[in-house]
Amino acid sequence: MGMFDWTEKSPAVLQQGGVIAPDERLPWPQTGAMGVQHVIAMFGATVLAPILMGFDANIAILMSGIGTLIFFFITGGKVPSYLGSSFAFIGVVIAATGYAGKTGANPNIAVALGGIIACGVVYAIIGFVVHAVGTRWIERFMPPVVTGAVVAVIGLNLAGIPIKNMAPTDFDKWMQLVTFVSVGLVAVLTRGMVQRLLILVGLIVASVIYAVLANGLGFGKPLDFSGIASAAWGRHAELHGARVHRRRDGADRAGGHHPGGREPGHIKAVTAMTGRNLDQYMGRAFIGDGVATVISGAAGGTGVTTYAENIGVMAATKIYSTAIFLVAAIIAVVLGFSPKFGAVIRRSRCRSWAACRSSCSA
Repeated sequence: MGMFDWTEKSPAVLQQGGVIAPDERLPWPQTGAMGVQHVIAMFGATVLAPILMGFDANIAILMSGIGTLIFFFITGGKVPSYLGSSFAFIGVVIAATGYAGKTGANPNIAVALGGIIACGVVYAIIGFVVHAVGTRWIERFMPPVVTGAVVAVIGLNLAGIPIKNMAPTDFDKWMQLVTFVSVGLVAVLTRGMVQRLLILVGLIVASVIYAVLANGLGFGKPLDFSGIASAAWGRHAELHGARVHRRRDGADRAGGHHPGGREPGHIKAVTAMTGRNLDQYMGRAFIGDGVATVISGAAGGTGVTTYAENIGVMAATKIYSTAIFLVAAIIAVVLGFSPKFGAVIRRSRCRSWAACRSSCSA
């Protein structure tokens, strides 16, 4: 089958608890809704990472969409995956640039971008090697106990950051719990398409609760839409250039651990969930991630990688269609060109999305 040749399945499959395989899809309206949900699932981390490193969040969203499109085409549309901002770069980027602010632009961003590009090149080279000689050497040197540990260590080291930055008050912490519970209740109490849209519906419910408690009853900081209303709908992307500095360009040290476990872990997880062996696409997945990281770094974005959050959504919904990720990527590209969306980022500070990220990863 071709890259865009998905077999359309009836929505009745969802009512019966059926599975939508990577080469299948729901009708386009339902596929579009699922694409929106995957954008929301990756949103908290993809926006939080550039904020912590002093990058432009709009550019990060834009490049996550472009990176996902690159990954889709290089893998021939066979591997369901979304590429978002990699948290593996946070420590080395901060160390290389000396960035100490929690908000605002990183004045030494060009130094970090050179290292991100170098890391992407290393990743792509590994991909070509894997594609040429196979995956057995990866399975020997990086068995599941290693690839799983790499992802777990990254998550555990950074677990406290969303709590400190996205929930500065007790009310915000309680709202994170409310968001988590809202998603859980949608998963347990609903059926059909609504149940499969548990992240999207749960976030909407939590946002309404927040508005009632904060704007209505004054328990927290009210939602303020004035800045959003005054922002323009569209603009050209403000790209940044990379600069390689031999002494200070420490971000390339990420090349040693960033490629370590993401792709093998992602391929193995999707294989286990779908029952389809995707090992033949592992080399392409490495190459797609590497090329996407190079292009993202060249444009002023963060390094990108496959996301556990989106694997969580697939596991919860049993919908593995690659068409969903094509839609999600297009949505992210459109959002990346919107100053109005950037205003939403600055107002929301990702609080509800950070809670949704926990729900997806759990």
